[in-house]
Amino acid sequence: MIMSAKIFLSVGQCDMDHGSISRLLLGKLGVKVQRADTAIEALEALKKSSFSLLLVNRIFDADGDSGIDLIRKVQVIAPSQPVMLVSNYMDAQAEAQSLGAVPGFGKSALDRPETLEVLKSFA
Repeated sequence: MIMSAKIFLSVGQCDMDHGSISRLLLGKLGVKVQRADTAIEALEALKKSSFSLLLVNRIFDADGDSGIDLIRKVQVIAPSQPVMLVSNYMDAQAEAQSLGAVPGFGKSALDRPETLEVLKSFA
């Protein structure tokens, strides 16, 4: 039996951060990362595919939209979908969790062992 690879959806990251996240997840956990630059792209991707985890940037690089707003929308249309905020700001993390997101991490903590352990639970 062939097991399908887990796929995370990375939303709103700049090119550099998306590359760092993708390399880490594929290299350390064997997780593929699909990219969505905007909330519209992310919501369309959710209609077409299932993801083990959505990694949502606090402020989207492409258009400045709010990751918190996307988390709100995802909780309405797909409440069982795990969503995680990528932000160094604790107040943003707290708000995301109050909306139903799982505890996230900041980009400065991407290469820390504890971050990898959290991400591993969705891989």
